[in-house]
Amino acid sequence: MSRILTSIALIGWMAGAGLAQEFSGLARIDPDQSSVSDEGRKGVAVTLELSQGVPYRLFTLSEPPRLVMDFKEVDWTGLTQDAFVQTDLISQVQFGTYVPGWSRLVLNLSSPMEVSQAGLRINQTTGSARLEVELSPVSGDVFAAQAGAPSDARWDLPDPAEIAAPPERAEDAPLRVVLDPGHGGIDPGAESGAVTEKHLMLTFARELEELLLRTGGFEVALTRNNDYFVSLEQRIALAHRAGADVFISLHADSLAEGLAHGATVHVLSAEASDIASAKLAERQDRADLLSGVDLSETDDQVTDVLLDLARTETQPRTNTLARALVEGMAQQGGPMNRRPLRSAAFSVLKAADIPSVLIEIGFLSSPRDLKNLQNPEWRLSMAEGIRNGLVNWRKQDLENKDLVRQ
Repeated sequence: MSRILTSIALIGWMAGAGLAQEFSGLARIDPDQSSVSDEGRKGVAVTLELSQGVPYRLFTLSEPPRLVMDFKEVDWTGLTQDAFVQTDLISQVQFGTYVPGWSRLVLNLSSPMEVSQAGLRINQTTGSARLEVELSPVSGDVFAAQAGAPSDARWDLPDPAEIAAPPERAEDAPLRVVLDPGHGGIDPGAESGAVTEKHLMLTFARELEELLLRTGGFEVALTRNNDYFVSLEQRIALAHRAGADVFISLHADSLAEGLAHGATVHVLSAEASDIASAKLAERQDRADLLSGVDLSETDDQVTDVLLDLARTETQPRTNTLARALVEGMAQQGGPMNRRPLRSAAFSVLKAADIPSVLIEIGFLSSPRDLKNLQNPEWRLSMAEGIRNGLVNWRKQDLENKDLVRQ
């Protein structure tokens, strides 16, 4: 049912578009006229009031059960979960940019439901539009059978092309660093009032990129350069496509316990070094469910063996990188966490052939860290510490390669 409605929704809007005015700019949400409310017999009614019609599609995802609504493209300014969701049948809602040109709204369902009716009506006088979606209860088996992101060439990215391996580079070539600003778009990451992790980390990544390029001896690429969603799998693929020598994922998370303070550097490990790191890894991976992708089952036994063999060389280099970054940031004054070196099973660190680390620059749950993270001078100091750590690591790494060759 949900996959049929996907095509009906898209085709139906296209038919109506010929009767309406030409659309320009983003469709804007009217938060006062939009809601998620109870509909008879434990169902849910979703109403979105928009400034103009847009193509859209609907589908469901399981584990946990979710309704996903994709649009081309919506400005969500003014919409808040507290005012929007008026039923306890929806446990959480997230909305924002999914990829450039696309918006996504995700409703976490408290129990399995299917789309029983959906329609977009356009006001022929004003050009405004109202999208109405009705959800009704369904069994878990029926929900699971219908769930899954549809494959549609009109919406999806093309299949990946074969890309030749990058040529060997000289040892004195610039160090190629891929910076990964955490979260983005529909996934804000940690939040503290109006401050969001996704915006802070994009700002910091741009500042760090500029510093590295000004220093010389570095080539830098970002996994995202604006406010859009990038899945964990894509972040790793982008690092490979760039031919990265180093991959650094940047975060400023929040822990409910409020006990985390100061910067930490994480490396990949099957077993977390501590409870806090385990919770952070779980949170980062759960955020990727927004894309309908779960990396937990992607590796078969043969692949696992091959990856472990590749990491035999990469892991010691990664550990040395992590120590160099900790020393670099500490020498700039930090502040560093009392246990700055940690490990956990972060999926974003699973590139077996690229030394990869995840840096928590600070924690939004710490008032001291929050103040620092909003201070441009402090961010510059931390960027300099990371730069110094990379310079020192590169020197050590080249020396160690020479020893191995002898």
